[in-house]
Amino acid sequence: MVERFIDYISLEKQYSKHTALAYKKDLETFQVFSNSECGTSDIVKSSYGEIRSWIVALVNEGVSNRTVNRKISSLNSFYKYLQRIEEIEANPLSGHKALKVAKRLQVPFSENEVVSVIEGIELDGFAGVRDKLLVELLYSTGMRREELIGLKQTSVDIHNNTLKVLGKRNKERYVPLLQSVKKTLLDYLEIKEQEFGTTEYLLVSNKGNKLYGTLVYRIIKLYFSRESTKVKKSPHVIRHSFATHMLNEGADLNSVKELLGHSSLASTQIYTHTSLDHLKEVYNQAHPRSKK
Repeated sequence: MVERFIDYISLEKQYSKHTALAYKKDLETFQVFSNSECGTSDIVKSSYGEIRSWIVALVNEGVSNRTVNRKISSLNSFYKYLQRIEEIEANPLSGHKALKVAKRLQVPFSENEVVSVIEGIELDGFAGVRDKLLVELLYSTGMRREELIGLKQTSVDIHNNTLKVLGKRNKERYVPLLQSVKKTLLDYLEIKEQEFGTTEYLLVSNKGNKLYGTLVYRIIKLYFSRESTKVKKSPHVIRHSFATHMLNEGADLNSVKELLGHSSLASTQIYTHTSLDHLKEVYNQAHPRSKK
C-alpha cells in the first residue's frame, strides 16, 4: 500500500522525486517502529496510540519538533489517501495537533546584496534578461513565488506602470512598476517576442514554457550565492527583504501590508523586528546621550 501511495503522489500529485523519497522513508521508518514496538505488521491498521508512541520515541531520541511534525505530516497524507480510496474509514490522525516549534528568524538580504545581484546579471541573451527581470520583480514588488509564476502577459499595464497580481484565495491586487523595472520589462518583452512570439504567461523558461517553482528557486540561489553568504537564499527571503527595506525607509505598515497582499496586519508585523533593530542602531548612533 505504501508503494501505491508513493506512485500516487509521484504521478498524480507530481511531487518531486526527492519529496516522494522523503515520504517513503518516513512511512518505512514508522513501519519498522510499529512492527518492533507495537507488533503491528501493517501500518494501514495502526491506531493513534501507536503513532503517539512513535512521536514520544522520536522526541526522546532528540529529534526536533519540526522534524517530528514533518514525519507525522507524511503519515497524515498517507492516511488521507487511504480514506480517499476507501481503504480505511477514519484517519487516525484526524484529531492530532502538531508539536509546537519556535519560529525561524528569517535573515533578509542587505540592500547592497540585492543591488549587486541585479547589477551583476549578464544580459547575454534571453535567459539573462529574463533572470534580471525575475529578480527585479520579486524585489520591487515583494510578490510571492507562485504569484510571479502566475503573472500573465495581460497582467502588465505599461501605460499606468502597474502589475495585476493574483494572490492567495484568488484575491487580486495592483502593485507599482518602477521605471527601472519597466525598462528591463520592455527589453524582455522584445527579446521574448523574437524567441517565442506572444505567450500567455509573462515569464517563461528557456523553451518558452510557463515557469515552475523549482526553476525560480534555482535562479535565485544561483545569483545570490555569488553575493551573499546567508544560509537561506530563496524567493521568500527576497520578499522578506522587500518588506524589511520598505519599513526601514519609513513606509507605513498598512502600505506594506497591501503591497504584500496580506489579509491582516498580524502577518505583516513579523517583518518589523528587523526594522526595530535598524531603528535601534540609528538611535544609538544619533542620540547625543548614547555616547556618554
